[in-house]
Amino acid sequence: MDVSLAHRAPANTHVDANASAVEIPQYSRRKIMAVWAAAALPMAALAWVVAPVLAHGFDGDGNVPMAKALIVSLTAGLIWQFVLVMALVWHEQRTLRWSVVREALRLRAPRSPTSGRKGGRLWLLVLPLIVALAVEEMIPQVAHPGSHDMATFLESAAGQEFLSGAWGWFAIIVAFGVFNTALGEELLFRGLLLPRMEGAFGRGDWLANGVLFGAYHLHVPWMILPSALIDTIALAYPAKRYRSTWIAIAAHSAQTVVISLAVLGLVVS
Repeated sequence: MDVSLAHRAPANTHVDANASAVEIPQYSRRKIMAVWAAAALPMAALAWVVAPVLAHGFDGDGNVPMAKALIVSLTAGLIWQFVLVMALVWHEQRTLRWSVVREALRLRAPRSPTSGRKGGRLWLLVLPLIVALAVEEMIPQVAHPGSHDMATFLESAAGQEFLSGAWGWFAIIVAFGVFNTALGEELLFRGLLLPRMEGAFGRGDWLANGVLFGAYHLHVPWMILPSALIDTIALAYPAKRYRSTWIAIAAHSAQTVVISLAVLGLVVS
């Protein structure tokens, strides 16, 4: 950030020289934790309390009822995150006009911190970030209940039989993926929280953001450590350095594309 701008900016706002006149307030640590809790705790409750109850209302053998309940429950939780972000932006800006939302959530092309150049070849940075996120999936995981592991379920015979011809469930899974990697998690952690954490954490705001994102995974606790280790570098840091939520969304959404294509293959088989 330009030093002269930093001195002229109000103490509770962050000013971007190339942004419009949208003011981004800085959150206190208490408010940051409150937003984190508003995202993490409902997801944990949906996975470990609500889904087991809902599973009794779904038909199917083995883990199929639980898988259905988890898909529905966690999709609802991710939609809630989108609603939460929009509600907080409206409270902050008193409008949801795209021109304001775009700047409030840094939904703009990546910009070089040295040359100031926007977009173009900078988008190629997404490729190594996707590779880093793929490596995350290879990290050995601690023991966890197979009933809550969707990847294991989709690879099972029961999962493949369940999805065969299930276009309705395919649509829900795609919605789950879109809200997971674009309109939910990334929009909240990299779009809303990250630009508002500098006042509380200084230059380490991206690191704190990554740690909070890892800790958010209470609904899949075996992913807390891998997420904190990899996503901090592959998502939080690039979003901070290049002042762009889109770069994190693009990298994370590769996961949604791969999963959606894999599920589509099962649906049409």
